[in-house]
Amino acid sequence: MEKVIDIIESIANEKGLMINEVKDTVKLSLERTAKRIYGEQYEYETQIDEKRKILQLFQKVLVVSDNDDRLNSDSENYINIKEAKEIDPNAEIGDELRYELPLDNLGRTAAATLQKELEYHIQRLLEQQIFEKYKNKIGKCVHGMVTSVDKEENTYIDINEIRCVLPRKNRIKGEKFKVGNVVKSVIRKVFIDKSKRITVELSRTSPRFLEALLELEVPEIKDGTVIVQKSARIPGDRAKLAVASLHPNVDAVGATVGTKGVRINAISKELHNETIDCIEYSTVPEIFIARALNPAVISNVKIDGKKGKVMLSAEQKSKAIGKNGINIRLASMLTGYEIELIEENSKKVGETKTAIDPNALKALFGD
Repeated sequence: MEKVIDIIESIANEKGLMINEVKDTVKLSLERTAKRIYGEQYEYETQIDEKRKILQLFQKVLVVSDNDDRLNSDSENYINIKEAKEIDPNAEIGDELRYELPLDNLGRTAAATLQKELEYHIQRLLEQQIFEKYKNKIGKCVHGMVTSVDKEENTYIDINEIRCVLPRKNRIKGEKFKVGNVVKSVIRKVFIDKSKRITVELSRTSPRFLEALLELEVPEIKDGTVIVQKSARIPGDRAKLAVASLHPNVDAVGATVGTKGVRINAISKELHNETIDCIEYSTVPEIFIARALNPAVISNVKIDGKKGKVMLSAEQKSKAIGKNGINIRLASMLTGYEIELIEENSKKVGETKTAIDPNALKALFGD
């Protein structure tokens, strides 16, 4: 049984675990084994003698007064002070006495039990490590190979040591993947499902996927010179980005788009040819809303609470709204304001009263 100590380091190296984590797991496994062999009613403690490199098991008993009621129970976890003094003259009430239980006496049954306990707890340790690893990667871009597609068209992708799922709802409209395809996506959520398995949910529709692709494609965004302040998408159709530069000599929009649009076009191709508009971010709501409605030319913007009242000429109205209302919807999602269009020298533009609620749009098109 003492040979267990010799394999702690090899387990840690083989599984990529911390040595101290494996030590704690071995001690926990031995204590649980002792409870199964000697009885659940006893208290145990394990310790590793670093000098002798051996594992020790102790039964613990609590020193109580001679008339303590707990002495009348069936538990052997208590000893009266009188008997304790015979074992250790320095013992006092409240102390814990420990009796070492020789591991060699446990036998083959205990060895088999310990092995099962150790395997179980090492597996839980590995699962926790994987869970924490991918939980810390939420919002990060990953890529892997498609291993299967189920009848609901959920796509399963192997990424390193874990199989992830790209649900149909998180796939860009019109996309279809086959076994063997290499797919990029962003980690949207990590959780433990009903069967106690780690589930990593991927997304290609989240605005965060667009931002993650930008970090990969645009060096200025990766190094923090240019920041993506806001983004909004209607996946597969169109997206809008608001970027800002932290360096006076760097054009945020130019760096993001790239020479002749090479950078933004590469990202558009990955997003199933999604059109991507890039504007310069502004902390002034009126300016931000006017830019967000690009390519429309806006005459004036007034802020009323969380509503932006936009004045524009009649010929600019269709540009502001966009095909099927997509431009004004994205502008509302990007700015967080409900946008209302008003023609100059006219009444409010009817039901493009695009009193559009940005929060409702986010619920429809993902986070």
